[in-house]
Amino acid sequence: MAKFLALMILLSFWGSFISGQKPGLDAPYRIHTLFSVECQNYFDWQTVGFMHSFKKAQQPGPVTRLLSCTKEEKKNYKGMDLAPTLEVPSMSKHPKTGDWYLVGCDNILAKLHTKHPELCNKVGGLLAMHIDDLRVLAPLWLSKTEEVREDRAHWATNITGDIYGKGWISEMYGYSFGAAEAGLRHKINDDLMIYPGYTPRPGVEPILLHYGLPFSVGNWSFSKLDHHEDGIVYECGRFFPEPPYPREVKLMESDPNKRRGLFLSIECINTMNEGLLLQHARNGCPKPKWSKYLSFLKSKTFAELTQPKLLTPHRIQTEVAEEGKEINEAIRQYPKIHTLFSTECTPYFDWQTVGFMHSFHLSGQSGNITRLLSCTDEDLKEYKGHDLAPTHYVPSMSLHPLTGDWYPAINKPAAVVHWLNHVNIDAEYIVILDADMILRGPITPWEFKAARGRPVSTPYEYLIGCDNELAKLHTRHPEACDKVGGVIIMHIDDLREFALLWLLKTEEVRADKAHYATNITGDIYQSGWISEMYGYSFGAAELKLRHHISSEILIYPGYVPEPGVNYRVFHYGLEFKVGNWSFDKANWREVDLVNRCWATFPDPPDPSTLEQADENLLQRDLLSIECVKTLNEALRLHHKRRNCPDPTTLSDPKLDTIKDVTSSRKFGRFAGNDDMRSNPVPRNHSQESSLPKVADRLFSTLRFWIILLWVFSGLGFMLVMLVVFSGYKGKGSSKGKSNKNRRRSYTGFLKMNIGDRQTRKSEVSL
Repeated sequence: MAKFLALMILLSFWGSFISGQKPGLDAPYRIHTLFSVECQNYFDWQTVGFMHSFKKAQQPGPVTRLLSCTKEEKKNYKGMDLAPTLEVPSMSKHPKTGDWYLVGCDNILAKLHTKHPELCNKVGGLLAMHIDDLRVLAPLWLSKTEEVREDRAHWATNITGDIYGKGWISEMYGYSFGAAEAGLRHKINDDLMIYPGYTPRPGVEPILLHYGLPFSVGNWSFSKLDHHEDGIVYECGRFFPEPPYPREVKLMESDPNKRRGLFLSIECINTMNEGLLLQHARNGCPKPKWSKYLSFLKSKTFAELTQPKLLTPHRIQTEVAEEGKEINEAIRQYPKIHTLFSTECTPYFDWQTVGFMHSFHLSGQSGNITRLLSCTDEDLKEYKGHDLAPTHYVPSMSLHPLTGDWYPAINKPAAVVHWLNHVNIDAEYIVILDADMILRGPITPWEFKAARGRPVSTPYEYLIGCDNELAKLHTRHPEACDKVGGVIIMHIDDLREFALLWLLKTEEVRADKAHYATNITGDIYQSGWISEMYGYSFGAAELKLRHHISSEILIYPGYVPEPGVNYRVFHYGLEFKVGNWSFDKANWREVDLVNRCWATFPDPPDPSTLEQADENLLQRDLLSIECVKTLNEALRLHHKRRNCPDPTTLSDPKLDTIKDVTSSRKFGRFAGNDDMRSNPVPRNHSQESSLPKVADRLFSTLRFWIILLWVFSGLGFMLVMLVVFSGYKGKGSSKGKSNKNRRRSYTGFLKMNIGDRQTRKSEVSL
């Protein structure tokens, strides 16, 4: 929606691009959206408007801002958190020519700059392109831009169409000439984008607004150039001048198409102001005073006016450039998806949630997501992580209400049952994942062939109970028992029939302690801990739900990947290592990484240090590094959103974490025999760390001052007692009775306080 929409690229097939999603329509391809900006206030307010409209339009897939900055600009730049960003060196001032160039076939210019002038398409603004085509085009795009920019002899308006004759549109020609060189012919659709102020054609619903030119509605007008130095993003309560209201626009114009054009103009600026309102809130600005305009932006009327737009209902009319003829491409209907993951009210699940949600947003997974949060009432009173994910709250089943069995894993099927019975669900397929997962790409029913009666899952070969007496005991159809788990893609109708069986079979297997043995269950701990997994397989067998089993969805970090497989999920449920570095989630069970500013995991090794001789081992280690780097990046962004102080201004940002832990130990909040509860650094982390040394120094210093305080207290007490006794000496026995009463009172006071301290000590130990 900003000027830099001219550089927006969708890395996919054209037929998949739609700006808005309606129920039942999801993207059939993996899409990534790019836009290009610079480190300036001018681009920051455009970024806020673009990102808000991106989310509002429900564009599928992730988005990346390409941020071009000089080192000097970067020093004072404030907008790093406005969008997912890739920083690139600024080329505004050309490193070779010192020229400022930026951003067009029928004449000598095309003949000079491409060997295929007949292929030159006059296109721009929106580009939707396959990734393989982009890899070929990108270097040609850059080199042709430089070439046209240097051709000052042909900058004239009658040759380039540039009214300024300054070569300002060299980048546009660079694109067209580069595409011609690569043999790329475009499907040209002039229904997609409109400049606010223009009148749309009858029956056409544009999906992109490019406000590169001034526009007006009645006496109100807007020009982006008027806001070239505007720091409106960082000034609380400031918005662009409010345009006329819809009811006022209706009275301005009787022609329905022209009136629609006016509505598009006010939609453009209102959407940007809505984005600014939300950004100011994220910046920590106070809530703005009520106004009629802000009330309108929050109204149902505005929400209805700015709903996501589709191209043309059911069909897209496109023009093939080389033939000039129109073709019809049907938009394929894809089922709606909803993703679930199950957690509890603990710091352990909170840092997993932060990592999961970060990866979900990057993965391009379509549809909504819900965290199933299982908590006791007491847990909820103290819980701080309500805002970490869209959440459905579920009563905890960790301690079974009937049997008293402590088994937190049962919360997963119990939470799914609760969600199904308490939420209106409009999705056709449900994807169920675990919190200790990182998404690397979308998991869709159409790609992995899920269907009604045929769910999809990943292989869990260690569930040997599917092949022995365990299955015969717990399902009427042992032959239908699939050894699966981890990732589940299931039709909503199947899930409604299956969920309660999943829960009941979990309880049944958990109660069957006679068959906990490793040779029966495959559970090396023989503790019934994987009862929930068997509950799933046996419940599905009862309904004869046979799975499409795919080994290309999930991988455990530390495992050697199959060549050429693009795994969609990391499941970091097991310890994994890269050289002397290792990661085990269990070592971080009691560490609050979410609420301690800038707390992260120890960084994995730099990929450049890895051994290159064995390609399989190299790929294994690269995936392991990627997993933890994603977790750390998620935590860093989380801390930034929480407005943690700038870590560069702290003498030792990690020191606060150590102080928190040692003070917790002092007051008995952690059991003394649990190393992890008193040390945030994992025991098996072999890389040298200075953190324990810092803690030891602090503790030693504290111990010194405590001893010194005891010495002075003792001396002071002896001095006071000496004065008291010397004062009492010789006063006779007349005061004896009074002194005896005082001694009795003091003794009672001591007993009472000693008793209180013993009581408090007992309470703290508990």
